[in-house]
Amino acid sequence: MEQNDMSQPTIQTNNNLAVPVAILIAGTLIAGAVYFSARGDRVTTAPQPKAAEENTSGLEKLASITSADHIRGNPDAPVKIIEYSDMECPFCKVFHSTMQQVVDEYGKDGKVAWVYRHFPLDSIHSQARTEAVASECANELGGSGAFWKYTDRFFELTPSNNQTNIATVLPQIAREIGLDETKFNSCLASKKYDKHIQDDLDSAIATGGNGTPWSIVVAKNGKKYPLSGAQPYEAIKQLIDLALQEK
Repeated sequence: MEQNDMSQPTIQTNNNLAVPVAILIAGTLIAGAVYFSARGDRVTTAPQPKAAEENTSGLEKLASITSADHIRGNPDAPVKIIEYSDMECPFCKVFHSTMQQVVDEYGKDGKVAWVYRHFPLDSIHSQARTEAVASECANELGGSGAFWKYTDRFFELTPSNNQTNIATVLPQIAREIGLDETKFNSCLASKKYDKHIQDDLDSAIATGGNGTPWSIVVAKNGKKYPLSGAQPYEAIKQLIDLALQEK
């Protein structure tokens, strides 16, 4: 069952915020996700955290970034945002655009990198796992650039919530970005990326994710900040700026 839309957490924007108050922003974002599932789709199979502290403690279980990850921007950026996304989630569609804005602002100076991982919510989005495989096939056939072109175009073109005719649209996008359609379809029919996608999903849940999009902001010193739901750009900007201050 798909979760209804819920209230967006209030984010303080006073320019005179002291750092201790700013740190509370992260707690506000967690609380919004845990108690209200703010602007996100919910996992129906994962236990719900009882308090924000439980959600936060799971962040240390975040899987290390490897060559299997999809990184947009400077791989050595001091701040990395790891997003766990469901390609049929309407909130992920919104957040994808917001993250493009983040990369446009912070990526040009190499300050922030965007790491994309899969979190298909099978119970409400039956097509999401196949679409995740399609993006991996794009990466296999065309490299990192093709992965991001494919994913950008998918979110731009499709309406979310299982309304996409994947038999038509997935190969269409492959053709648009110049991939070999025969090889793409063969890859899509294989099971070669099932484990990779399941590993991403398991990692999302282990770190405290109970809905999509679920993201974790990681500072250079390893400190982690949770980011639940399709939060607005200004909320993400505050967390990034906070993470950039970490030594």
